[in-house]
Amino acid sequence: MFQGKATSPEELLASLPPDRREALTKVREVILANLPPGYVESMQYGMIGYSIPIERYPDTYNGQPLGYAALANQKRHMSLYLMGVYGNDEVERWFKQRYAESGKKLDMGKACLRFKRLDDLPLDLIGETIARTSVEGYIAGYEAARGEAAARGTARRNKT
Repeated sequence: MFQGKATSPEELLASLPPDRREALTKVREVILANLPPGYVESMQYGMIGYSIPIERYPDTYNGQPLGYAALANQKRHMSLYLMGVYGNDEVERWFKQRYAESGKKLDMGKACLRFKRLDDLPLDLIGETIARTSVEGYIAGYEAARGEAAARGTARRNKT
């Protein structure tokens, strides 16, 4: 993954070639227009990140703010990370169905939605997806997933 030296979203965007700057700026505008209250924008891991501040929710597995979404410029593409889609089977099914209905080709890993041009993304769906999960709902899903992971670990240890 690209790890830039930018210290602010504006600095990152200013460092990009014009086509990438325009595309990531538009996606950023959609995210900011739809971001539920309580999430904040910052730089995380060389990307523009959207997270729950550590002051609001300090109980994360890595001691870092709980990431919800992120925008990145990669060598061969741009990426939009949607952790709320990855962490919820129901939302993932909804998202993939809606993406197919948009007529655009989905290029997605677990949470990473890859795109080469702005036209590759259904921006209305991106906005809906960002708006879909409140901070409280995301924390509840995160805690449930951590509880399930802990239960699986206990079950594995008890087998041996």
